[in-house]
Amino acid sequence: MADVAGVTVSPSIGETSDAQKNVFDLGAFVGDLTLEEDPSSDDISLEGLEQELDECKNNDVVANILSKGTKLRDYTKGVENDLRKVELDSIQDYIKESDNLVSLHDQIRDCDSILSQMETLLSGFQAEIGSISSDIKILQEKSMDMSLRLKNRKVAESKLAKFVEDIIVPPRMVDILVDGEVNEEYMRTLEILSKKLKFVEVDQMVKASKALKDVQPELEKLRQKAVSKVFDFIVQKLYALRKPKTNIQILQQSVLLKYKYVVTFLKEHGKEIYNEVRAAYIDTMNKVLSAHFRAYIQALEKLQLDIATYNDLIGVETRSSGLFTRAREPLKNRSAVFALGDRINILKEIDEPALIPHIAEASSIKYPYELLFRSLQKLLMDTATSEYNFCDDFFGEESIFYEIFSGPFGVIDEHFNLVLPNCYDAIGLMLMIQIIHKHQLIMSRRRIPCLDSYLDKVNISLWPRFKLVFDMHLSSLRNANVKTLWEDDVHPHYVMRRYAEFTASLIHLNAECGDGQLDLNLERLRMAVDDLLIKLAKNFPKQKLQTVFLINNYDMTITVLKEAGPEGGKIQMHFEELLKSNTTIFVEELLQEHFNDLIKFVKSKASEDPTSNPDKPITVAEVEPLVKDFASRWKAAIELMHKDVITSFSNFLCGMEILRAALTQLLLYYTRLSDCIKRIVGGSALNKDLVSISSIMYEIRKYSRTF
Repeated sequence: MADVAGVTVSPSIGETSDAQKNVFDLGAFVGDLTLEEDPSSDDISLEGLEQELDECKNNDVVANILSKGTKLRDYTKGVENDLRKVELDSIQDYIKESDNLVSLHDQIRDCDSILSQMETLLSGFQAEIGSISSDIKILQEKSMDMSLRLKNRKVAESKLAKFVEDIIVPPRMVDILVDGEVNEEYMRTLEILSKKLKFVEVDQMVKASKALKDVQPELEKLRQKAVSKVFDFIVQKLYALRKPKTNIQILQQSVLLKYKYVVTFLKEHGKEIYNEVRAAYIDTMNKVLSAHFRAYIQALEKLQLDIATYNDLIGVETRSSGLFTRAREPLKNRSAVFALGDRINILKEIDEPALIPHIAEASSIKYPYELLFRSLQKLLMDTATSEYNFCDDFFGEESIFYEIFSGPFGVIDEHFNLVLPNCYDAIGLMLMIQIIHKHQLIMSRRRIPCLDSYLDKVNISLWPRFKLVFDMHLSSLRNANVKTLWEDDVHPHYVMRRYAEFTASLIHLNAECGDGQLDLNLERLRMAVDDLLIKLAKNFPKQKLQTVFLINNYDMTITVLKEAGPEGGKIQMHFEELLKSNTTIFVEELLQEHFNDLIKFVKSKASEDPTSNPDKPITVAEVEPLVKDFASRWKAAIELMHKDVITSFSNFLCGMEILRAALTQLLLYYTRLSDCIKRIVGGSALNKDLVSISSIMYEIRKYSRTF
């Protein structure tokens, strides 16, 4: 501010009216500044002064100075005086506090001395700590080295201890293996010996050790002794299986399985001896089971009931066919040749225990072959399941089972090959097929596959035999002698009953497995019996008798098929259609027998308009005889029809249905006749002779009530 001492400030020209205002316009004031040149300030530049003043216009002190119009030089002097005064005051204060400052200086110097001593002390401590750290590091390295050596020694000790434990032969183990009995303790000792033998055989380092040279001969002696001892023991147990009346399964489960480790030991350390044990067991069980099944089959054969022979066919007559032919025995013991009957129960009892022959023989009961077949297969399944599980558990080999059962399979096949060619019981064969199917499901649920191929083989052998017997029945119908089969009787023929029962049985048995080939064969059988039935019907002299014969046979067939179950299907529908068509024929024949003229008139003229033909109109004279004839005997004729139906049809319900159909048809004919009379000129004269429709309806309802 001293640099601008030569600057004079003049009042602003425009300050007359705004002098009283407190607001100062710095821009206006600066704009009116007049600068006086100072000879001593030639080098001072005022460039930028205006910009600095603009920047300072917001400063309160500067604005206050400029607003009062105070000269800068005076203000500067005032400020310098104030500063000098403050400086003198400060010097006085320092002079007053000089003693304190000297004291503070002394204290600071003392503190500095003390801190220097502490620095020296701490430096010594630092050096000592560094030395201690180095010692600790050395100790740490020694500790880690010792820890590593200790760890290595422990590892070496554990391996050496295990090696010693695995390779040494304790005296106690030697005593047990040489002199001890084969029991649970012996089994445990065998396991220890097995581990030692595996140890010296597997590890290459062990083989190179000197200790093995001392121990190996002893281990080999123990192995040979143990193998010899357990071989004698297990063979002795196997020979016990050959004793008569021995329960093999109990002996296997309670005795042999306890010593199954013996077999494992032999398999691992005495392969040749194991093969001998294996062969001994296979030979023993093969012979024992073969003998058991052979004895069981022989006992079952005594219980067999012969159901059918080669002559028990659908189309073969029941009477003797020659002079030297023995008369056929009645079918009371062979009623099941064609009908399923109670034989179906065997499929519900499929999982029942097998027959016990001596108990069944004591009761003097004979059984159809399929029941004996089920018992034999049931015994085979249970025995095979037990043996398969035992072989897998005891020997760990499934193949042993098939070697053992080659004998029993051979015995059963031999029996089956003798029975099957002489079996003519188609129902029994079909039941056996169903039994095999269910047994396959049982073995599948047990998850035992050992009989899969055997059961498939039996099934494959049963189907061709069934087809052969079925074709024999079919041929018997196709080649039947109508003259010897025909009987002068309109009731159902025994051949047709055989067919109905036979077909219903096979349909019922086939419902579960749904064999399409059997359905085709049944259709062929149906066509053959249709042809034979028509041929038999043609032997009756009258058409009416032929129709009655067909109706009776069709109705019987439908009844048998319905009784067997809801599986009749196409065959049942076929016979229902035949019954319906033949019933219509019979109704017409029955009505024509009693009301022939009325029916002819109704069919020929009743539908015509009486006046449509002027040359030959229908007259009262033409209709009157028909009306009077019907009125005079219609009730008697219905009664005769009733008796005719009762005597003609063996099924009362079927007869009543036919009679009702006949009476309904008669009502329709008479209604058409009545309508025709109403259209005839003068037809009202016959009203007195017409029978009312209500009377005929009453008569129909009367016979319906008896139905």
